[in-house]
Amino acid sequence: MVTINGIPAQRAVGPATILSIGTANPPNCFDQSTYADYFFRVTNSEHKAELKEKFKRMCERSMIKKRYFHLTEEILKKNPNICKYKAPSLDARQQIAIVQVPKLGKEAAQKAIKEWGQSKDEITHLVFCTTSGVDVPGADYQLTKLLGLSPSVKRFMIYQQGCTGGATVVRLAKDLAENNKGARVLAVCSEISMFCFHAPSETETDVLIGQALFSDGASAIIVGSDPVLTMERPLFQIVSATQTLLPDSGHAIIGSLTEAGLIAKIHKDTPMLISKNIERILVEAFQPLGISDWNSIFWVSHAGGRAILDQIELELGLKPEKLRATRNVMSDYGNMGSVSVLFVLDEMRKVSIKAELGTTGEGHVCWGVLLGFGPGLTIEAVVLRSLSV
Repeated sequence: MVTINGIPAQRAVGPATILSIGTANPPNCFDQSTYADYFFRVTNSEHKAELKEKFKRMCERSMIKKRYFHLTEEILKKNPNICKYKAPSLDARQQIAIVQVPKLGKEAAQKAIKEWGQSKDEITHLVFCTTSGVDVPGADYQLTKLLGLSPSVKRFMIYQQGCTGGATVVRLAKDLAENNKGARVLAVCSEISMFCFHAPSETETDVLIGQALFSDGASAIIVGSDPVLTMERPLFQIVSATQTLLPDSGHAIIGSLTEAGLIAKIHKDTPMLISKNIERILVEAFQPLGISDWNSIFWVSHAGGRAILDQIELELGLKPEKLRATRNVMSDYGNMGSVSVLFVLDEMRKVSIKAELGTTGEGHVCWGVLLGFGPGLTIEAVVLRSLSV
């Protein structure tokens, strides 16, 4: 037994590892090619023909093929103010979110627990992240009840981190696992984008960006150090994690919670600000490992939007396959906020398995980076080591 001044060590011996991944979406799938017609019809905005054509072009350029939503036409008919631009509707949105956000999180968590293969009673910490609503007690409490976790589980609730939240929970889970011997951390992200659903406006057309990109989903991971290899199969080692606030970028991604829901705006400079700063962050993260070739690592990037991915690819000279997992998630699910990056991690895990079997993939790549971009502008960078190679 390891002791410090005669006292048993309270920290783990080895680094944190990701032991399982789970994902979930609402059942309602919308085809992006017909979404503009649906969106303008349900918001009674079909008379805004020029704006509708603009929105159609945005949807076509998004590289998204389909998205999933909890919000249905039936729900909108019961809550007509949600379909009116800036009409008071926060109460209606909140009442739906406080039930559906933890419920969707439960689906992803159950899949992660099943894959992990151990008893849920062994979960010592719960981290829950969402930008969809605020309530007390929060979604962490609700999920504890829904899953039947131990009443002594240590809970952490993270609100309003936006798209960077998925990487944030990985960083926090790493710290918890490594600093608490025997800890098993369940980290969950769940987003219902109905808080950002707004009717089109001819005076504030930038709101349309969110309508073309955002979608719903939940993702979960279980993280622990010193895995018991006879019972647990670690997927990725979490080597290091950093968070960087870019200077003079507070205007790039902003959101205001109002009586009409969350009004989110993404500035046109956002892709450029991220791409111009990404290399120095990568250099700081990978210099200790002697890695400087960004095509030699695997990429798990937040699926924020086509423009961001294109700019990163151009700035770093990345080969097309490097961001393929991210683009696949973007195409099949849209931008699910904090949830997306763990979907990409799951996609990368599948690629690694196929590569291991020699059927496809980019080969046996050991080192990789998980990236989150969000308000601030904030960039989270997590260095990973694949344990399947």
